[in-house]
Amino acid sequence: QVDLVESGGGLVQPGGSLTLSCTASGFAFGTAPMSWHRQAPGKERELVASISTSSNYINYADAVKGRFTVSRDNAKNTVYLRMDSLKPEDTAVYYCKALVRLQNYWGRGTQVTVSS
Repeated sequence: QVDLVESGGGLVQPGGSLTLSCTASGFAFGTAPMSWHRQAPGKERELVASISTSSNYINYADAVKGRFTVSRDNAKNTVYLRMDSLKPEDTAVYYCKALVRLQNYWGRGTQVTVSS
């Protein structure tokens, strides 16, 4: 069965950095486009970044362009989200998503809080 486990969240001061990881199992990771999403309290879940199977195609939400970097290691079944210059408005639960045989699978999320 498909399983996605996020890690790396936590409390960070404005201007700080965090790197999130999402480790996958139960499917052929290298054949699945992956993406990161976030959901802040009272708001809808939104796309943060997406990455194609071979990392040739990468997209970012306008709010994070130039600050966040998505990458993947297909040998480790892991996708990463490097977050720099964090702002309070980046506070949210961050989820990874895998598109496997035209079906979306979600991880359980990891909390990121940006506060002084």
